[in-house]
Amino acid sequence: MDLLNHDLAHEFPQYLDKMRQLKKTDTYFAKLFAEYDEDDHAIKKYELGGAVISDDALEVLKKKRLHIKDQIYQVLLKA
Repeated sequence: MDLLNHDLAHEFPQYLDKMRQLKKTDTYFAKLFAEYDEDDHAIKKYELGGAVISDDALEVLKKKRLHIKDQIYQVLLKA
């Protein structure tokens, strides 16, 4: 298992169809999804050494990604 792989398809494989549908029909969900994806890509870049960031700043970014993931999960549960 790839420890750096936190994309939403791997985080919530049971909700793939629901996520595809919500991205098309729910602007709030689509915004959360895009923000999560952007943060996830940035974190991967930092962790793989493609850019430099302080440990504290990386931790803040990871916490933000986790918070967004929690929001996404709440939307998925209600959909």
